[in-house]
Amino acid sequence: MSFLRQGARDQLWRWREAIIGGGLMLFGLWLVAGPGFLLAVPGYAALAGGAALIWLGVQRARFRGAGDGAGAVQVVEGQIAYFGPLTGGTVSLRELQRLSLDRQMFPAHWRLEPRDDETPLLIPVNAAGSEALFDAFAALPGLRTERMLFELRKTRHDAVVIWERAPLRPAHVLLH
Repeated sequence: MSFLRQGARDQLWRWREAIIGGGLMLFGLWLVAGPGFLLAVPGYAALAGGAALIWLGVQRARFRGAGDGAGAVQVVEGQIAYFGPLTGGTVSLRELQRLSLDRQMFPAHWRLEPRDDETPLLIPVNAAGSEALFDAFAALPGLRTERMLFELRKTRHDAVVIWERAPLRPAHVLLH
């Protein structure tokens, strides 16, 4: 028997980093205001760490879905693997050229395009283990996390490019 119903436990688990950050900030505030001046320095550090954890926790909670979709995602050492009932495959983050969100399908799918000659990997946003994609996508150079989270929550039915790898050399440097 549990004290909390399943829906409440799921929401607490979804927002776990932000809740821990809030607790850390309360502890830091107690250290700053309470016992004495000597504990104020670690108190300020706890306040800063708690604020950073809240910020990260809110971003992760906005990214997390229910995780009850088709297939499973696994991220290991920069390699994204999707095992679905009909499709699947792997893409290395180093070879990824374009990341887009395709909302024309239901549910929406992440579209990971390695190169022009390879087939893209489509991953439902609600696949099991898809919360690991947040850290994988955050490692992409120049990715704007807030824009990705904003596009994820839109209800339009279109496809949008979230991130694209910059060319190695600018076009004006190439001879031909």
